[in-house]
Amino acid sequence: MSGTAAGRAELDAARLLLARMGISPADLVEAALARPPAPTFAEYVPVVPAAVSEGTRRAYGAYWKRVLEHWGQQRLDEPTPSEIERLAEYVKTHVVARRNARWA
Repeated sequence: MSGTAAGRAELDAARLLLARMGISPADLVEAALARPPAPTFAEYVPVVPAAVSEGTRRAYGAYWKRVLEHWGQQRLDEPTPSEIERLAEYVKTHVVARRNARWA
């Protein structure tokens, strides 16, 4: 068995577990197809400030703005780990240094 492919024992165990839960493999496929797409960052980020405190809005507002600038039309589940790393590095290199900044 390879590192990514399930062997017969794993498949049998999965079938048994699904059967005990009353779920068929077809149910899983149908549920995946019926799931609505994730919202875009442009759709979701404006909702976030209403769910957090004023302090959190002040602390993270600039970061939310950057995310919208770079990924506004992307869906929440689209950025890859390497894209997230690139955005983090971009933000670090384009930071505006302020007199009251806390730098180590």
